[in-house]
Amino acid sequence: MRKILMTTVAAMLAGSSALAQTGAMTKIDATDPYIWLEDKDGAKPLAWVEAENARTLPRLQNDPRYATFHAEALAIAAAKDRIPMPDQRFGRIYNFWRDAEHPHGLWRWTSEADYAAAAPNWTVALDLDALGKAEGKQWVWKGATCLQPEERLCLVALSEGGEDAVTYREFDLSTGKFVEGGFTLPTSKQNASWVDKDTLLVARDWGAGTTTASGYAFVMKQVKRGQPLSAATEVYRGAATDQGGTAASVLTDDKGNRLVVIQRRSTFFGADKLIWTPSGTKPMALPPRTFPVAMVDGQVIFSTSEPWGKVPAGAIASVPLADVERGTMTPTIIFAPNARQSVDGVAGTKSKLIAVVTDNVRGRAMVFAHGAKGWTSAPLTLPDNASIDVASSSDRSDHAYLTVTGFLTPTSLWTLDAAGGAPKSIKTLPPKFDASNDVVEQFEATSTDGTKIPYFIVHKKDIVLDGTTPTIMTAYGGFEVSMTPSYSGSTGKLWLERGGSYVLANIRGGGEFGPAWHDAGRKTKRQIIYDDFAAVAKNLVARKLTSPAKLGIYGGSNGGLLMGVEFNQHPDLWKAVTIQVPLLDMIRYEGIAAGASWVDEYGSVSVPAEKAFLETISPYQNIKRGVAYPEPYIWTTTKDDRVGPQHARKFAARLKEYGLPYLFYEDTAGGHSGDADIAQGARLQALQMTYFAQKLMGPAK
Repeated sequence: MRKILMTTVAAMLAGSSALAQTGAMTKIDATDPYIWLEDKDGAKPLAWVEAENARTLPRLQNDPRYATFHAEALAIAAAKDRIPMPDQRFGRIYNFWRDAEHPHGLWRWTSEADYAAAAPNWTVALDLDALGKAEGKQWVWKGATCLQPEERLCLVALSEGGEDAVTYREFDLSTGKFVEGGFTLPTSKQNASWVDKDTLLVARDWGAGTTTASGYAFVMKQVKRGQPLSAATEVYRGAATDQGGTAASVLTDDKGNRLVVIQRRSTFFGADKLIWTPSGTKPMALPPRTFPVAMVDGQVIFSTSEPWGKVPAGAIASVPLADVERGTMTPTIIFAPNARQSVDGVAGTKSKLIAVVTDNVRGRAMVFAHGAKGWTSAPLTLPDNASIDVASSSDRSDHAYLTVTGFLTPTSLWTLDAAGGAPKSIKTLPPKFDASNDVVEQFEATSTDGTKIPYFIVHKKDIVLDGTTPTIMTAYGGFEVSMTPSYSGSTGKLWLERGGSYVLANIRGGGEFGPAWHDAGRKTKRQIIYDDFAAVAKNLVARKLTSPAKLGIYGGSNGGLLMGVEFNQHPDLWKAVTIQVPLLDMIRYEGIAAGASWVDEYGSVSVPAEKAFLETISPYQNIKRGVAYPEPYIWTTTKDDRVGPQHARKFAARLKEYGLPYLFYEDTAGGHSGDADIAQGARLQALQMTYFAQKLMGPAK
């Protein structure tokens, strides 16, 4: 399963000053009694949070099951028999690793030959716990960007407490140390790319008038080694009205070809693309939702979310680099999915292109080769009924790594020589729960417009179809993010082993069947997403797999919005609702944190028709007095600078005002994904499972 908190949704913080961007919002502001809770770090709101936590935590943590859930979740998260996922850099295999002794993590490396061993010998490059202790910071790892082709010099991204804002520091992989006097970019929501060893292209907050309403940087500058940021020279400027920001990326291949691309995200899903050279920029004649993603054998690879000439939406295409540079692009189709397929990802190697495709929400992978007669393909033989992903690839080698995972199949790592040969399994995660009596089934529900909506259910083989099975159900439904089968040790151990069932719904708004599946639920068409989810729930009940008294639902971020809508629109369908780091005030979302960047997904209150629709579905505004809602569990994090904790706070406050039952918890660290360290993840998982156990399984025995 792709993480629901995907990178492309990582938006910038607008700040509490952007609370009223239109006349419509200002009018609503005057009637909203909980505006004060939007002051994210204010003393009064934090005191309110502390009081709410003091009410909720005893209810959950004093349950006898909580301690067991927490211990099991922490043991799985900290287990040393997990697969150390590979990252090919500098002729080595790097890995970022967390365990009980290193809760914030180690960035470490070994040789490719040694990595294949059962117990590789690792050399620590960077110890985040030691670094944080020395500097008095809670550093959270956010990745590294390395200078091609050598990959010796890297920009390491560190976040304090898990926020999207990061600090960049130059790190030398050959010495295993930060470069003395090297590049350092202070904390900002920013993007940095290498031009050469002495030059970066950087988009960040340069001061007043350089970020959008949602906090994205739209001014890109060239930063030279040894010069202060104040001496950086501007190379490109977007506009303050852009929904997204401006960023640079560098595509390379093994033949020394290189393409530097600047993207200006005027909308969230669409962008202007420009070729950058030291002499300036030149526009690329591309549809807004078509993007360059790789380069192989002098061919620039593109992904499409809308038609491009003869290339359909959702396809992979190529254009020779020379034609791209000349601006005479006639794309060649590499792969075009059918109506039940979608491209889940592409990755280039030294001489090949690897593509991962989902076919009716099941993973497939293939290798494409470019030759004199165009592109040829070969399927890869991998386990069926699973999700497949590229764990690592490099244009320095044809050696790549793939992962295979399923609901009941522990994740396995496969090595692949893309130039020839079958994939080979080299590492497998040991089972984390007893799945011997479980089964996975795929069904379809009929939505309100007649569309068939697939969903998976994981349950005991001997389940009695009498509606008594405690069941938790999730979905995402937005931003073209696909939700596919994956192995979750904590869900299996804490829920399935105790007789519960698990449901994953592939509703519209996601990317399971390509861009059309996503576009079907954008903006004012969004109600169909919520209808899809309710249709799956009703189908579960009709099949007697569960019943409303035994059904709980959960989702985060955009999925938290989904939960809020379902809570309002179908309170009789569920006994339990967990709403995680959510959007809930859809009338004011554009002025909270990074909300203004998501108008391309949700619409804007500045457009009358879109405002009218948002008023019909906004969870915060649609809570009603006297309705028999289920008692929800709402959780968020103070450090969330993407969606922000404001939505969850206000929703809980409104429930309290109306005398409706609820549980609210706000963690103080972890950012939008709650990933400050492994202890936080285990705590959040244990709290949520305790809530579901209380609601769906009854009192502890």
